[in-house]
Amino acid sequence: MSLRPETARQLDVLVAEAQLTGHVPSLIVGVIRDGALVHLSAAGTHPTPDADLQFRIGSITKTMTAALIMQERDAGRLALDDPLRRHLPEAEAAGPVTLRQLLGHISGLQREPDGPWWERSDGVDLRTLLAGFSAAKVAYPPHRAFHYSNLAYGLLGGALERITKTPWEQLLRERILDPLGMHRTTYAATAPFAPGYVVHPWHDTLREEPLTDTGAMAPAGQLWSTVADLARWAAFLAEPDPAVLAPQTLDEMCAPMAMVDLDSWRAGRGLGLALHREGERVYAGHGGSMPGYLAVLEVHRPSRTAVVGFANAYAFRVGGLGTLGRQLLTQVLDAEPTPPRAWSPVDTPPPADVAALTGRWWWMGIPLDLTWDPMTGDLVGAVPGDPVSRYRPEGPDRWRAVSGEEHGEVLAVLRDQTGRPVALDIATFVFTRSPDQIP
Repeated sequence: MSLRPETARQLDVLVAEAQLTGHVPSLIVGVIRDGALVHLSAAGTHPTPDADLQFRIGSITKTMTAALIMQERDAGRLALDDPLRRHLPEAEAAGPVTLRQLLGHISGLQREPDGPWWERSDGVDLRTLLAGFSAAKVAYPPHRAFHYSNLAYGLLGGALERITKTPWEQLLRERILDPLGMHRTTYAATAPFAPGYVVHPWHDTLREEPLTDTGAMAPAGQLWSTVADLARWAAFLAEPDPAVLAPQTLDEMCAPMAMVDLDSWRAGRGLGLALHREGERVYAGHGGSMPGYLAVLEVHRPSRTAVVGFANAYAFRVGGLGTLGRQLLTQVLDAEPTPPRAWSPVDTPPPADVAALTGRWWWMGIPLDLTWDPMTGDLVGAVPGDPVSRYRPEGPDRWRAVSGEEHGEVLAVLRDQTGRPVALDIATFVFTRSPDQIP
């Protein structure tokens, strides 16, 4: 499904204006809907960008490192609340800092490792990175505040290597890149690729930046990719392949661990994913930067719509490729909202014991309407003004809420002597069939 001509034209103009005002040698943005790359907007000729041209994606790499950690958690080989030192004993100086805190940038670790600027220098191996780690790198206790930490993701990559006994690059290829068909996403630049530049502010000349191998810090920002490949990752974040990562695990990654913007609450952090509020929508994704490169990934998961993009000039960060990406995504969603799914009747009614639970229940004059979802077998509970809760069967007359206001709570069915359901006990709040009945 392509964009309407007028929407596409507006995006093309915005990208062209950004390339002009930002003095970007090469700028490209792709729009993804329902798993497909549906539009490209590109500007610049150094080099002329296309969907197969590689750029460095910088810290978007972190989203994939985080997914690898969550895979290991789901497999039972680690717990998010494990202290880092359990898996990297050389990081004893981190004290009680956990994997969860490292993922969410609330560990209190400082931003960078020891040594020269790692993004512009050839990296060290894991042993050397750990040798430079000390208590001085812990700026304050966990959860005190959000503080972005590249070092945290270098250490998470090291933990993955120790747990799996597999190099991070190989693990990434086997677990994520190959299964998703991301064959143009690589550790090192693979032609064709765009050189990265610093643009002189006064006479617009270009200085090419080095193509560094960041070593043990690679899990924080090493990767190269293309618009076509990163579109596949965006589509995955919108609707994950359960063979790669469970959908409920990705939902967990998108839950905020901390607010970044304490004044307006428009930006937060999940587990490896950045969260931005634009009006009534929340976008999940990440920005990326390496010397000479910027990247953006923004996904609106409810509509399965996303924007990915690259620039090969570091100075364009003044003004923001991330801001441009969110602007373009909002433009698409405003101009072409996702049409609602058509209603269709159900061929098979629910089992009799489930049908008996549907309808209206009351607690203290407050209604609870229970319906049945034939696609999942869940009961869906709606109380006016509250988020809808979904209940999944857990045993005879026992349902567990898996989302919504009552997430995690148990719905127990209470029956009379004849076996007829007469009340629902939800976390000690008892709902009956009549608003006048006192449970």
